[in-house]
Amino acid sequence: MTRRYDAIVAGGGPAGSTAALRLARSGLSVLLAERTRFPRFHVGESLLPRNFQLFRELGLEAGIAALPHHRKVGGEFAFGHETASLRFRFADGLLGDVEAETINVERAPFDAWLLDEAVAAGAEVAQGTAVKEILQLDAGGAAVRLDTGDEVEAPVLLDASGQSTLVGKHLGTRQGHPDHRKVAFFGHARGVQRLPGEEAGHPCIVMMADAWFWLIALDEERTSVGLVMDADHARRTGRELGIPPQRMLAWGIARCPFVAGRTAGATLPAENHVGADFSYHCRPYAGPGYFLLGDAATFLDPIFSTGICLAMVGASRAADDVLALRAGADPAAVHRRYARFVDGSSDVFFRLVRRYYQQPFRELMMQGEGPLAIHRAIYSVLAGHVFPRPPLGLRWRVRLMEALTEVQRRVPLVPRRELHSLHPPHADAAGPAGDLPPREAADAAGTTPRATR
Repeated sequence: MTRRYDAIVAGGGPAGSTAALRLARSGLSVLLAERTRFPRFHVGESLLPRNFQLFRELGLEAGIAALPHHRKVGGEFAFGHETASLRFRFADGLLGDVEAETINVERAPFDAWLLDEAVAAGAEVAQGTAVKEILQLDAGGAAVRLDTGDEVEAPVLLDASGQSTLVGKHLGTRQGHPDHRKVAFFGHARGVQRLPGEEAGHPCIVMMADAWFWLIALDEERTSVGLVMDADHARRTGRELGIPPQRMLAWGIARCPFVAGRTAGATLPAENHVGADFSYHCRPYAGPGYFLLGDAATFLDPIFSTGICLAMVGASRAADDVLALRAGADPAAVHRRYARFVDGSSDVFFRLVRRYYQQPFRELMMQGEGPLAIHRAIYSVLAGHVFPRPPLGLRWRVRLMEALTEVQRRVPLVPRRELHSLHPPHADAAGPAGDLPPREAADAAGTTPRATR
């Protein structure tokens, strides 16, 4: 028999749970199908300040405060071969009086708590149950077959399947960004050295020419540690040096003086997790019978910890649009509005991610200040104040930073910084940066063609 609901949600991560919670609280019958069983390990532990506005709107601030977490009021950037770092506070951003504090939190209990909140709101949640096949997706609604064999239908399918991109693959709309194909090696460690005082919760991003690291305090003892490399470069490195993927994190730490210093007295995992970080988009983000949420819509490099914020705020907006459709709004107009919301809030991050891999941009950022408060504008963007699109004062300053990056490439506005690699290539593979293979050299020099946006 076919079961019918007002909405089907595929995936129980932050995006799916938020959408299910919002719709169930509005009186809709919602089925959320999650292929795994919670709690389960997941990377992505750093929340943005903008998340907390949504938590308050949903009445969830007390619940999240009860989870094990670490306070976060800013961030830290460093070059891997140096000892000094740049530290900033969200309160120093251009919009410093708006949401200047957040937390780092282990994803397993966070995701499980948020899914429980969706159940408490009235959503029907089927854990260990995946959407196996889309049977219908058009103006007449959506119908799916679960891996249990059951068939379910509803006026709308909200795809929160993450990098599985259920609807994107069904429609053939997933398009990757060829110059942003990364792989991450990560795990949890104990005893990692931290900054003093309130800066202890600053996520630390450590930059190398061919890689970058993250250090994120989860609680008083544990720290999430990760290494991100270009996928092709990582494969070549592992092959040439005989390093299995599960040992790549330890190898990288040993070759990065800054991270090696922070983890000198730490207990690191014996083996690391491995995950692909291939940026992509699945346009259109909404259409007859569906909305795409979070990573099922678009995924960008996790440098700036944007995933949960974009997922949850976007899911809440999609829930509003589902309710608008039920009230008789024009479907085409609603779908266009949602697509503008996703693009408007994510585009600025795509622009910053692209620039982040260019050495001139890093040199300007590490200077710590610039004309017309451009650094303060970037701090506000990194806090997540981009919905439904960044304010004009942030947008033009980000564009100014891009222009200055082009100037810095040709004329040093701030001191040049050396490029250092974890695994320099053979001499015959070196590119224009001197110690990088062609792809990484182009990224650092800023000559890689822009990803399609």
